[in-house]
Amino acid sequence: MDSRASGTASNGETKPVYPVMEKEEEEGTLERGHWNNKMEFVLSVAGEIIGLGNVWRFPYLCYKNGGEHCVEFQKTNGSLNGTSENATSPVIEFWERRVLKISDGIQHLGALRWELALCLLLAWVICYFCIWKGVKSTGKVVYFTATFPYLMLVVLLIRGVTLPGAAQGIQFYLYPNLTRLWDPQVWMDAGTQIFFSFAICLGCLTALGSYNKYHNNCYRDCLALCFLNSGTSFVAGFAIFSILGFMSQEQGVPISEVAESGPGLAFIAYPRAVVMLPFSPLWACCFFFMVVLLGLDSQFVCVESLVTALVDMYPRVFRKKNRREVLILGVSVISFLVGLVMLTEGGMYVFQLFDYYAASGMCLLFVAIFESLCVAWVYGARRFYDNIEDMIGYRPWPLIKYCWLFLTPAVCTATFLFSLIKYTPLTYNKKYTYPWWGDALGWLLALSSMVCIPAWSLYRLGTLKGPFRERIRQLMCPAEDLPQRNPAGPSAPATPRTSLLRLTELESHC
Repeated sequence: MDSRASGTASNGETKPVYPVMEKEEEEGTLERGHWNNKMEFVLSVAGEIIGLGNVWRFPYLCYKNGGEHCVEFQKTNGSLNGTSENATSPVIEFWERRVLKISDGIQHLGALRWELALCLLLAWVICYFCIWKGVKSTGKVVYFTATFPYLMLVVLLIRGVTLPGAAQGIQFYLYPNLTRLWDPQVWMDAGTQIFFSFAICLGCLTALGSYNKYHNNCYRDCLALCFLNSGTSFVAGFAIFSILGFMSQEQGVPISEVAESGPGLAFIAYPRAVVMLPFSPLWACCFFFMVVLLGLDSQFVCVESLVTALVDMYPRVFRKKNRREVLILGVSVISFLVGLVMLTEGGMYVFQLFDYYAASGMCLLFVAIFESLCVAWVYGARRFYDNIEDMIGYRPWPLIKYCWLFLTPAVCTATFLFSLIKYTPLTYNKKYTYPWWGDALGWLLALSSMVCIPAWSLYRLGTLKGPFRERIRQLMCPAEDLPQRNPAGPSAPATPRTSLLRLTELESHC
């Protein structure tokens, strides 16, 4: 234990600081590990938050929420006066009829696409061997996997903006239909994109940060990576919509109708730009290699976060020789088997069902509400603020504290309620409507994560002894095994009971 003495806060007041509880490695267990240098951590986080959500999901959400009702743009753009109901491109034909062999609905899953299954198997094999040694192996891989996609994105952007018709596509991107701002679904999509892109409430960033040194400047890292993430999404939008403008002019149809507004948008627009480049087969290979790397980066971190949580919860079981590797192998095999259902002829419908209900949307907002309440009101916003100051040496922007207390829970709750009130059943490509049991399956996927929080709360409430009000009070207090304030100064030991009582009195009102 490193018991720190009372320090001086940035406002001149003397404040007690937290003793850092450094857990000793249990006898017979392996060392937890840490990043070799700061660059490995930064690239790993960048590889997680800057991925398919930027170059794929962000543009298709912009297209979905801008193109579906942009009637005024179609009327005022004289270059799009010709329409063709049955116009389609070879890229769309190849994507839907050769790659996916998409069926007519989720009720017809059809045969397994063995070519895609082999690709998925290869992805999980690569993932396993890149992370099986923990952050020591992951930190080396991200030097390439997190930087190469930027090279390809710059190439696609330069080629896209030099195509004829690119100006119309960029205009479509930068001049939105402001009447859509009254649609709660737009705000729902915007909010969930933030959660999806920044990997919020998934535990991934927490797992990566846990391998840092205690005094790592997490505040600076957070701001820098957030700007990098948003900037990448914005630039990817230019690349996509410049290509859509070219496709619109080439086909003679409005931009809002030139391609599907679903997950396949990027696989239609980007390849269209690639074929316009010299040595197009080479660039096509580079593009799809970039897509693979974007997915692998996120795959690395998601698996690493799950494995880290299990190993930290049960160190005596998994922090033994070769046991961590076996755990990662088990996670990889199970994930591969689950993913096979999305590689059938109707798998794209299943994939969008997962995307709409399971890993984004209402379930992440629901988790965010409870997470912000626990940090700000149970653990204590001031205490959390002091933790950060103790780590980085100064206090962050004061407004952040009030965001934790009021703004974040309010915005998440409002967006969550709007999403329930204005809920519309899922459709695919604006044409196919899912059957009732498909939507029911989606809700079960969402509830599988959402129900865990209230279910565990009710379980704990039922197992505690004493009056109901007393049990509520106990559950609203931080856990006693957390590092606590030393109420008696550096000379007195910080016992869990005394420090918890002091914390209760000053901050959590327990």
